[in-house]
Amino acid sequence: MSDEVGVARIDGRTARALRTREAIVAAHLELLRSGDLRPTGERIAEAAGVSLRTLWTSFKDMETLFAAAGEHLIDLQQAAYRAIALDLPLAERISAFCEQRAAMLEILAPAARAAMIREPFSAQLRRNRAIQISRVRDEIESLFGPELAAAGGGRQELRDALLMATTYAAWAVLREHLDLDAKGATAVMRRTIAALLGAG
Repeated sequence: MSDEVGVARIDGRTARALRTREAIVAAHLELLRSGDLRPTGERIAEAAGVSLRTLWTSFKDMETLFAAAGEHLIDLQQAAYRAIALDLPLAERISAFCEQRAAMLEILAPAARAAMIREPFSAQLRRNRAIQISRVRDEIESLFGPELAAAGGGRQELRDALLMATTYAAWAVLREHLDLDAKGATAVMRRTIAALLGAG
């Protein structure tokens, strides 16, 4: 067998393994979206159209599957993300930011809802949450830099208040406990951010 044929076979196996992993991650997330918040390996494998053995060959445990699912959700968010011009007036930055945060949170919501059940027992789900919070914190620091600077000694407190109002925990209260639709929840978020930044 030539080196070229051997490499082609290896590349083919690698591509198949990648497709299998992607199918398993997609099946896992689809089960969460459908309301199955604690899908078993058996249900994930069935939804992905693979054997249970293939599932555990592709992912050594649920923690590695949670890590891959978290990365996939970030990829989906990145695909939907649009940079907001930093030189826009404050009111326009607030509006654009809240519209975009709503879109990001709707992408995240099914997995975040499920994660709340398992987070106490999963270091990876806690890492996934920390990554999401860090991403929002960085965006707030960038987009509202002048307003944070103007807060002086209250800068960190203001940043943390903005962060608290725009993470999944607050979104879940608006969407699930107050039963608002996405438009209504976005309006509440916008009002909150505007008030915090003195643009109300």
